[in-house]
Amino acid sequence: MNNTPHTPASVFVRTLISLTLLTCLATGAHAQLTPDREYYGINRTIPMTIEMPAGVAGDVQITLYQPDGIVAATAAATEGAVDLNGLFPVLWTATTPMTVYAQLLVDDEPIGSPVVLIPMVSPNLAYLSGRAVVFTKRQPQSTVYAGIRAWSDRHVLFSTTLGDIEFRLRPDKAPNTVANFIDLVEGGYYTDIIFHRIIGKNQFMAQVGDPTGTGSGGPGRFIDLEESDLPHDFGVLSMARTGDPNTNGGQVFVCFSREGTKFLDTQYCSFGQAVSGADTILALEAVEVGAQDRPINPPVLKSATTIPAPPFGTGPEALTRPEPTER
Repeated sequence: MNNTPHTPASVFVRTLISLTLLTCLATGAHAQLTPDREYYGINRTIPMTIEMPAGVAGDVQITLYQPDGIVAATAAATEGAVDLNGLFPVLWTATTPMTVYAQLLVDDEPIGSPVVLIPMVSPNLAYLSGRAVVFTKRQPQSTVYAGIRAWSDRHVLFSTTLGDIEFRLRPDKAPNTVANFIDLVEGGYYTDIIFHRIIGKNQFMAQVGDPTGTGSGGPGRFIDLEESDLPHDFGVLSMARTGDPNTNGGQVFVCFSREGTKFLDTQYCSFGQAVSGADTILALEAVEVGAQDRPINPPVLKSATTIPAPPFGTGPEALTRPEPTER
């Protein structure tokens, strides 16, 4: 990057470029860093492609961010094919592999959705100890780092008969759960499914994801419980399961409050946070229910769709539960 102080003319040019980039984003013709495939074996190349909007030029770089926003590394790049292994050898040499977000920047402006880079490491397995879920703790020598799984970050939009809810996904907390959920969403699994269980008392949760509407159906597969440390709270999306911890399938629930759901922490896999749709969540909470917490007039999840996530660090914050309105 050029560290020379800017003259007024250069400031004008940079401002013009930034406005052009914002226009491109608004029209959908935005730049993007895109993985060439999803899986990359360890110590191999990591090919990706950088696409730029027509007529836009500037200093291009890729920055690796830790989930907490700390910059892990930055490297200059150019449009076209790029090898992240060549730019960031640390991806293969890090002592403790961790999830990072690869963000494209043009003239220091973050552009397009980041690419999530998930290390493929041997997972801890969940089991029951009495009635509580605990996890095996692998020794470092038994943990195998096999490579990286990569995908463009996405949000998920729930369209319901009570309104919409947009969720930010948290692959840094539960990558396999997020990948399973994205697969179901993009496959059309969540189409015209009722919220079959709602517990508004104690500000608990609303559950959805069974095509039969009985609470016993699913997508025909299970995935293991992941050890997510994302606290259950208002608007948090988490996996429903049976008494067996490793029966996570397609049923999910939306939390109504921290107080009502904090006892679920580490026992259920939380993997997303609502960033819009607070009124819809509160409307779900207020639905009238009958026996066994079944809604008398069940709201319907009409569809769930993925949408591109905003550039890293620029999206809306997770929702918090609104304060009661004074009457």
